[in-house]
Formats: sequence, structure tokens, C-alpha cells
Amino acid sequence: MVRFVFGVEGLAHTRFAISPLLELNHALLALRDPSSAALHVPWITSLSGRLDGIELERAVVLTPPHGYTPDFLVPPPRGPFGDLEEGLAALRATPVRQVRADMQLFGSQHPRARATVEAWLAHPRRELGRLADVFEAFWARALAPVWPRVRAFLDADVAYRSRRLAAAGPAGLFSDLAGSVAWRDGAVEVAVPRHDATLPLDARGLLLVPSAFEATRPFVIDRAPWQPTLIYPARGIATLWDKAPVAPGSLARLLGASRAAILSDLGAPRSTQELARRLSLSPATASHHLGALRDTGLVTSRRDGRAVLYVRTALGDGLAAGGAERLGA
Repeated sequence: MVRFVFGVEGLAHTRFAISPLLELNHALLALRDPSSAALHVPWITSLSGRLDGIELERAVVLTPPHGYTPDFLVPPPRGPFGDLEEGLAALRATPVRQVRADMQLFGSQHPRARATVEAWLAHPRRELGRLADVFEAFWARALAPVWPRVRAFLDADVAYRSRRLAAAGPAGLFSDLAGSVAWRDGAVEVAVPRHDATLPLDARGLLLVPSAFEATRPFVIDRAPWQPTLIYPARGIATLWDKAPVAPGSLARLLGASRAAILSDLGAPRSTQELARRLSLSPATASHHLGALRDTGLVTSRRDGRAVLYVRTALGDGLAAGGAERLGA
């Protein structure tokens, strides 16, 4: 079991972040063993023939289903929304001493990977470059096409957790995070097989990272020099690959078919372009309807980099969940 012990400073600096590089690593795990990733079968099926020529074994061998995985594979993002290019740059710049320390620990737990470990210990810079190239190619073919959907899903989880923290404090947040995570006596306890550690949290705080591709259990990063990190399954993973919901007929009569469909699909933050693609609308049409829904208080928007993301308000949630019937539509 790993215990993250909070003081006032540690709690004040605890934050959420989204990591494309972490999702990439867990996507490789799902691809390696589809039997343990049944929720992602639609995505796995879509990759048929698209990964030819990528030396995935270089990456897969470092992400076994059990035991230690080298921490340098997922350098924690600096800000709340990680960037793949930034993550790959951090991976390539990993200090040699850190690579060797992580690979020695990896080798002690995975003796069958001896040849891989020896290559990393002898030529860490070369292996970092090769691995980063594999990651980049895999991202372009397997994850970039679905990243807007995955990113919106993770955004929705962070928004929910943030509200949970504000409403119920740390005890409410961590009791709802995962079955093997608990808040006791000012500490977060994470059940980690074959590993015990206690970490007092200082000004670095705890980094909380939701994952769409890890559906079963949380992971921790608790070794220096990385920020203490808790990676947990995002809520509602079973809905990730669902098609856009069909709006109830009463809601369509009240708002019109397109606006009802948009409102029904805004349970997670989405951009105009994503909504247009999911609902087979032109971007101009989707933008027009979003403006009307925002003006009536049913959706709200926020800027995220170059994109504007829309999501239902509490009023919109109530209407989408059956308010049209209650309004007599």
C-alpha cells in the first residue's frame, strides 16, 4: 500500500492534469491484451492494418500488465493540459542516471526482459530516441484521430472531480475516486500490489491524472525525482466509445431536432467541430445552435487554448434528463 500524507501545503498544491503521453502508454496496454480491455474493442478494431511498420515491441515490452513500469515513460505534465510534443521532449531529455535507475528496478522485477534492460543500460540516449519515435508514430495513427473525444471525456472527469472536491472536501473526492483508494486520517491510501511506501506531501502536492485507457485500477508514481502522482480510471469509461445519444422526441419538439441532439450530447465538454462531426452538422450550423442554447442558459462555454468547449449547465442537465416531459412538451 502507498500512503500520500497531506499537510496544509501538500493539499494546497494538489492539482489535476491530463497527460496524452500517459494515455498513449495505457492504450498500448489495452492493445497488447484486448481481453482485459473489452471496453475499448471498438477502438482496437478500428486500428486494423493501420499500425503496420511501427516497432511497437520496443514500447510494449516496457509496459507489462503487472509489476513495475519505468516511471520515465510518463513524465508528469507541467500544466493542467499536457501536450504530446512537450511530453516527448521531456522523455527524450530524461537524465541518463534516471533511465538507468528505472531500468535496473524494471530488470529486477522482469528478468525475462534482460536483453531489453541491457540495451537501455548500455545506450540510454539511443533507446530514448527510438522509443520516442515509436510513440510519435503510434500517436499519429492510433490516437490523434480519437484524441478530441478522449480529451473531452477526461475534461468531463476533471470537472466532476473538481466539483466533488469543492462540495465534499478531500474525503469526498478520494472516497469516490476508485475502489482501491481511500482517505484515512489525513492521508490517501492506494492499494498497490507488492509495494509499500509512505510519502509526506510537501509543496509539490499530489498530481491527480484521470485515464480513459486504464479502466481497472489506479497506479502511482512515488519515486524521485517525479512529482507524487496518482493515476486513476476516469468515471464512465463504458460510455467512451458510445455514439452520440438520440434526443427524446419530447425534447426535439421543444427545442428542434438539431438543438435537442446537441444538448443531449453535451454531457461532456465538446468543441463546435467535434459536435458537428458527431452529429453530421456543418460547423456553421452547430455554432448557430450552440449560440442559441448558450443564450438561453442551457449550455456554457469556456476557452481551452484555441478551442471553445461547450457543456450543459445544471438547467441543461435537468432538461436533457427529462425536463421536457415535466414541462409538458
